[in-house]
Amino acid sequence: MAFQTVFKRYELKYLLSMAQKERVLQAIEPYMALDRFGRTTIRNLYFDTPDYRLIRRSIEKPVYKEKLRIRSYEQATPDSPVFVELKKKYQHVVYKRRVVLPNVQAMTWLCDGAHDPLSQIEREICYFLDYYGPLRPTVALSYDREAYYERSGGDFRITFDDAVRFRRTDLSLESPPGGTPILDEDTVLMELKCSGGVPLWMTAILSRERLYKTSFSKYGTAYMMLKEEKQYA
Repeated sequence: MAFQTVFKRYELKYLLSMAQKERVLQAIEPYMALDRFGRTTIRNLYFDTPDYRLIRRSIEKPVYKEKLRIRSYEQATPDSPVFVELKKKYQHVVYKRRVVLPNVQAMTWLCDGAHDPLSQIEREICYFLDYYGPLRPTVALSYDREAYYERSGGDFRITFDDAVRFRRTDLSLESPPGGTPILDEDTVLMELKCSGGVPLWMTAILSRERLYKTSFSKYGTAYMMLKEEKQYA
């Protein structure tokens, strides 16, 4: 199966109640359809320096920031394919570049640097590791997602994430999802993803529901929660 490896887009975030989500779903039905995967559980393993340099800089909201993670769309095995993702944000534009590798190979690469890069994206990730290294897994973060695509064939996407939870132990994509909730049970994170402007019909829905763009980072929120518990420096 072919996977998209390069993304360049805007990602706009909104925090909704469950009731607001249902109203939004009803409103977008003429324009959007649920993708073929339906409701899925996404698992992420974030990597950072021993002093959490990456997430601390991200929280400061600089013009440019970047992060590195491994992502799986199912509970991984040592040999199952996972995505190694380098995600950057510059002047509100998100750039994501990723490669697919067996889970055990991806973990060995990011933890030990043992990898012979074969593609331009792999070379970029190697440069990232050389620049910031050594890196280590710091947080396992999972959530349930519903993703919608534009019926007309455009590139506009909407995702709804709930049951967002994290843990700082058992840092493996081979473990079941679980951990400390980041959002309460009635809150959903909606993201609008597009290469250009948001469609006018979606703008009207946002206005009618009085939904306002917010700044929200799942990894950043997990870090701040752990910091408050004095588990992080």
